[in-house]
Amino acid sequence: MIPKFRHLLLLGAFLPGLAAQAATIVLEGNYQGKNIFVQNPFSEAGVGFCVYQVMVNNKVSTDEINSSAFEIDLGVYNFKVGDKVNIKIMHREGCTPKVLNPEVLKPKSTFDIVKQSIAADGTYTWTTRNETGELPFVVQQKRWNKWIRVGEVPGEGTPGDHTYSFKVIPHSGENAFRVMQLDNTRRPRFSETTTYTDPAVAAVTWTYDKGRKAIHLSSGTLYEIYDQYGNIVMRGYSSDIDVSKLDKGLYYLNYDNKTGESFIKR
Repeated sequence: MIPKFRHLLLLGAFLPGLAAQAATIVLEGNYQGKNIFVQNPFSEAGVGFCVYQVMVNNKVSTDEINSSAFEIDLGVYNFKVGDKVNIKIMHREGCTPKVLNPEVLKPKSTFDIVKQSIAADGTYTWTTRNETGELPFVVQQKRWNKWIRVGEVPGEGTPGDHTYSFKVIPHSGENAFRVMQLDNTRRPRFSETTTYTDPAVAAVTWTYDKGRKAIHLSSGTLYEIYDQYGNIVMRGYSSDIDVSKLDKGLYYLNYDNKTGESFIKR
């Protein structure tokens, strides 16, 4: 689960002696072994503190909250790393507590690859353990001297062993695949590379039909076309590519496992 941080106004939620509406800050995410810290100002009336109750997964917290700063101890709930957590911080209207570290509930990429393989039919399978948050696995393929995204599979986000699969589209010759996760640190985490060769996939050839302004490929393949400035102008999967809408000029074609084949659109 991607963590959420929202502020709700609860109409009619009054405490005895509270002459104002109440509001709630809601934190949602996954337990990562760390606690939440909150700055707690005085109420607008100047009597008592802003926060009057904290709930963790619908259970009232027993933490001491009558102070200018307090800690929500998540360790007392016997959570396992990766467990879903929902925290409600209920406070008086006219004041707003500040959660100092909401990022500790955000999922982190911690997976380890137990094994990975590609079957004869092109099914890429990998088994993980030690996941601690629901992050997608991005499947990448090495094509045209770079890694490109070819698909995505949702991650389970829990520490046990999990097996995933994705049907890949191989090019001729040796193929290289890997999976990647990206968490809130923005630092990608990659698996090791696994390779695969499908003897049934023949090398693709191409011709440019100037009259029809189209590229014909001997079989369907992933492709991309970029202009002389390096800008990608078309990409997809096909055996026939209509380039009639491209501006006149020099272009380059990547396809199958070939790079930089040039043609001139007139």
